[in-house]
Amino acid sequence: MRKLTYFIATTVDGFIGAPDGDGDFFYAHLDGEFIEHLKAEYPETISAQGRVRLGLADTPPKRFDTVLMGRNTYEPGLKAGEASPYGHLRRQYVVSRSLTTAPDPAVTLISGDIAARVRELKAEDGLGIWLCGGADLATQLIDEIDEYVVKTYPVLAGTGMPMSRAGFGVRPLELTGATVLGGGQVVTSYAVKR
Repeated sequence: MRKLTYFIATTVDGFIGAPDGDGDFFYAHLDGEFIEHLKAEYPETISAQGRVRLGLADTPPKRFDTVLMGRNTYEPGLKAGEASPYGHLRRQYVVSRSLTTAPDPAVTLISGDIAARVRELKAEDGLGIWLCGGADLATQLIDEIDEYVVKTYPVLAGTGMPMSRAGFGVRPLELTGATVLGGGQVVTSYAVKR
């Protein structure tokens, strides 16, 4: 069975974006070592345009072959001309109640019972499923997430968009990996204890 992995960038105080959801401030904390780590360990999480710039265009997926994004996560790439931001993956899903037509044939829109659809995807063969964001989608799928990979950047935001809006509820996790990088970024992975 495939796993749903919430692979997400966060501040030290747990915010994945500004109050309006904008996460561009994370780009100021990218450095060579961190980019090399992403290229080596998570090459498929780099957008199609970024993969070309970094010489990864022909690099096969390592961990994920499917990406699941909320509409607000998808929108910035769409505005920048990336209607198929992860076209190198087998499948790209955008969860939206407002979009009625996918802006690109490589993107599939889904709505309705998202958790049921994720359970169907998990039952299929293939690599893992990457939950790209954001907080509202993570909230809807909180009980379907099997693993967290948290890229913590060396910055405090004070307020902003949380990783999830699921409300208080203790959900035990098991630390499965930790990598500390020279620029102060820490990449931790956790398995959900069921």
